[in-house]
Amino acid sequence: MGTPEGLVEILTRKGAIPPGWEETVAAVRRELFLPDSFETGGRTVSRDREPERWLECVYGDLALTTQLDDGRAAPEGAYRLPTSSSSMPSVMLEMLSLLRAEEGHRVLEAGAGTGYNAAWLAHRLGGGNVVSVDIDPLLAEQAARNAAAAGTSPRIVCGDADRGRPEDAPYDRLIATYTVPRIPYAWIEQTPHGRIVAPWGGSFFHASFAVLDVADGVGRGRFHGHPSFMRTRNNRPYRGRLGDFLHHTTEAEATATTLDPRRLLRTPDALFAVGLALPRAWYHWVRAEDGSGEATLWLLADDRASWASVDYLPGQREYLVEQYGPERLWETAEEAFRQWEGWGTPERARFGITVSEDGERVWLDREERVVG
Repeated sequence: MGTPEGLVEILTRKGAIPPGWEETVAAVRRELFLPDSFETGGRTVSRDREPERWLECVYGDLALTTQLDDGRAAPEGAYRLPTSSSSMPSVMLEMLSLLRAEEGHRVLEAGAGTGYNAAWLAHRLGGGNVVSVDIDPLLAEQAARNAAAAGTSPRIVCGDADRGRPEDAPYDRLIATYTVPRIPYAWIEQTPHGRIVAPWGGSFFHASFAVLDVADGVGRGRFHGHPSFMRTRNNRPYRGRLGDFLHHTTEAEATATTLDPRRLLRTPDALFAVGLALPRAWYHWVRAEDGSGEATLWLLADDRASWASVDYLPGQREYLVEQYGPERLWETAEEAFRQWEGWGTPERARFGITVSEDGERVWLDREERVVG
């Protein structure tokens, strides 16, 4: 199945191809946008060593990591941060379906990556209607070469896509291929009567597409999907191993909670609600390896100043909590979860987002009911 036709068949079986995009998926060869080795499924796949496997991955519905640590060499054994990828084609198509780009629309893409998505847009809308911006000069240059090799001609430039591309504005559509913790107002200004689709969220929960329609200087919309994209490189928080975030462990305050920590992780709706209160902290669930069923939920602040842990033991109704630092991470998480319960455990679809010159607001059911 390692062919463009095979990819079309896979995506058709999944019902993932929106009307009008099948020809583009078949015509733009993904292999032209990928390096000779990439990572997927926790392993490296090399074109030289495994040519058939390499092609199967290329034309599978898989996310392929194409860059680590912004392209810098890392010491042996160091934590490695994925910093660029070729997204799952089905997720790309989900975004394009939400974008509703039509013939004649001018599109700004924030984050060129490999250039594959920009090439899709250019094939469908014409290269003169597509501008793509990437903050990494090497990625931007390679993406432009890739797109040209595929016979497409989007304009791919190097720049800070969080600021948009004002010299080529206005646009009818804006699509982001990386996660932002807030929608930049520059995107609203440069898409004055259009639509914006962007992966959105803070460190705790970022598996949402924000879809906004813009009018009169204000973007309003809802949340969709469950994407997983890399974060904007602007003010990107440190990521590493658990031990990189733990300190002053002997000085931690010990308390207890009756809230089973698993309940925070049970549904995306709960995670979304808690994430509104903890945009600058992330969680890590660690299971014991002895078969006991025990586990620990770790909450870790982006600035590494604060941390919390909750120990889960099967059969218990009270769980040990330890916290350290100026932020009481577990207290904030539990309060947010209880508040979500008090709202009636609303699904994420009931939340909306408004972005104006005054800032960004998340609301429940109606704009007047601001919750984040």
